[in-house]
Amino acid sequence: MTAGTNLRILTAAILIPLVVAAVWWAPTWVVAAVAALVAVAALVEFFDMAARLGFQAYRFWTGLAALAIMAEQWTTSQAASIKNLGDLLYQARSPRLSLDLVLFLFLLGLAIIVLGSRRPLAESLPSVSVSVAGLVVIVLPFSAVVRLHGIDVSGPRLLLFTLVLVWAGDTAAYFAGRGFGRMKLAPQISPNKTWEGAAANLLAALLVAAVFGYYTRIQPAHMLAMAALGSIAGQIGDLFKSAFKRSAGVKDSGTILPGHGGIYDRIDALIFAAPAVWFYFQWIVQRKF
Repeated sequence: MTAGTNLRILTAAILIPLVVAAVWWAPTWVVAAVAALVAVAALVEFFDMAARLGFQAYRFWTGLAALAIMAEQWTTSQAASIKNLGDLLYQARSPRLSLDLVLFLFLLGLAIIVLGSRRPLAESLPSVSVSVAGLVVIVLPFSAVVRLHGIDVSGPRLLLFTLVLVWAGDTAAYFAGRGFGRMKLAPQISPNKTWEGAAANLLAALLVAAVFGYYTRIQPAHMLAMAALGSIAGQIGDLFKSAFKRSAGVKDSGTILPGHGGIYDRIDALIFAAPAVWFYFQWIVQRKF
């Protein structure tokens, strides 16, 4: 193996146990706090790529909105898991942070910033656009990890399942693509990705679903469906991020993770896979009970 591959494996060997421990043992508010930090870090990398094209985001305000979205997802997951009637009535009477309120305040804040800014007016449209794009492309879908973890006692298992299917799929695609990949998947966007690697990603995700099926109360067919959707969505997210990097003319979104690039490079598939699993569980699985 090359030095780059060894560094990639070493970084994963250090980070994966820490992430697994946090998902399995930490309460949802801790997961939400960690997810918020990760989202903001990925957001910064996204804005750095945009800056290479001359687009300067309103970083501080968008970062605050990202934190508010994670907080809202945590409060929503807590409200959904309340079993005590008295607590439920208390929640109903109490004002609650909602996602539409967060987005409205974000929009209102952007308008105030634009109207009061000393930046040239010519920068207002690209600055607002890239700020909104960062929130929509990264933070909103990634916040599904908080909702997954907050699903009562099965939440940590579902989030761990989502993480493992992404990790296993990414690893299988990497080695399958390097070992026997021939047919290019998207040569203009990511020349190293192959259809063989994509197939290996899907097969690995299905295998993860078969293993996790023993530890959940979810029917095997639903586990396989969530794995397939998560794998496909995750690969789309990976290519989506690669398109941004190609546009900005960079190899990696950042350099913080040795052998892996930036934070955005590490969560690009999870950004799409997590909401795919969450929405399937919410719309299909929960309605069976």
